[in-house]
Amino acid sequence: EGQLVESGGGLVQPGGSLRLSCVASDFSFSSYAMNWVRQAPGKGLEWISAIDKCGRSTSYSDSVKGRFTVARDNAQDTVTLQMNDLKPEDTAVYYCGSTEQFPLDAPPMSDYAYWGQGTQVTVST
Repeated sequence: EGQLVESGGGLVQPGGSLRLSCVASDFSFSSYAMNWVRQAPGKGLEWISAIDKCGRSTSYSDSVKGRFTVARDNAQDTVTLQMNDLKPEDTAVYYCGSTEQFPLDAPPMSDYAYWGQGTQVTVST
C-alpha cells in the first residue's frame, strides 16, 4: 500500500524559513499530483498548495502565495514545500497527499489517494 512520510517540521521564529519534505513509497509517485494541506490548532484542514505530476504547474492558496514554494523530484519520489517569511498563523500540522488530478484550488477529500502522517510546524518567538 502506498505511503507518504513528511519531515522537516519544527520550531521557527516569525520571518524564518523551513523546508518540508514528503517521501513516497509503494505507489507510482509520478502518476499523481501532490498536495500540501495543513491543520492549525482547533481548526479544520486547509489546502495550501499543489504540484502537477511532472512539476510543470503549481497552485497555492492566497494565504501562502508568494511565501511558499512547492517542488518535486520524481527521481527521488519526493515533494517539498519551501516555506519563507513564516508567520504565527502558519503554525499547523502539515500533511502531504496525492490526487490523480492537479487542482487549482482545494480538491474534495475524496480525491486524495494517499496521506502522510503530518509534521508539526510551530512559528513563535
